[in-house]
Amino acid sequence: MALLNVRWQQLHDVYRQHHDWLQGWLRKKTGNPWDAADIAHDTFVRVMHKDKLAQLGAEPRALLVHIAKGLVIDHWRHQQVERAYQETLAHLTPDLWPSAEEQHLILESLRQIDHLLQHMPAQTRAIFLLAQLDGLTYQQVADQLALSLITVKRHMRKAYLACLSL
Repeated sequence: MALLNVRWQQLHDVYRQHHDWLQGWLRKKTGNPWDAADIAHDTFVRVMHKDKLAQLGAEPRALLVHIAKGLVIDHWRHQQVERAYQETLAHLTPDLWPSAEEQHLILESLRQIDHLLQHMPAQTRAIFLLAQLDGLTYQQVADQLALSLITVKRHMRKAYLACLSL
């Protein structure tokens, strides 16, 4: 119990000492105080849940910035996905728009798919997208990328397993 109290006190101290600085830094990156506040909060949540307190060391700002940068990139990527979805909706007549709840679910699914694709190895992602979005057969993908058919199948299996795990 004493160790837990020490860790909470350490997190509290780091938060108190660096939160305002981090939020200001994030305000410059995001361009608004609301996103900066959300990302600063999420940064400290990551520190807490990923048990990174021990990694804070003598200069905690370095780790806080490292975590925050990743969250900013995720934030920008989510904004891109949302903009693309909104542009797609703009091409539909309002009577064809999904309900607000369905839109939320669709956006969340698109964000998860984007996250999945971003974390696939580049070659696996390229093969998967050629087969799924461009509709190429595995042999056509193999020919286009100068790979063997078995290599394409192996990468597609990895991609499908990643999709199933999502």
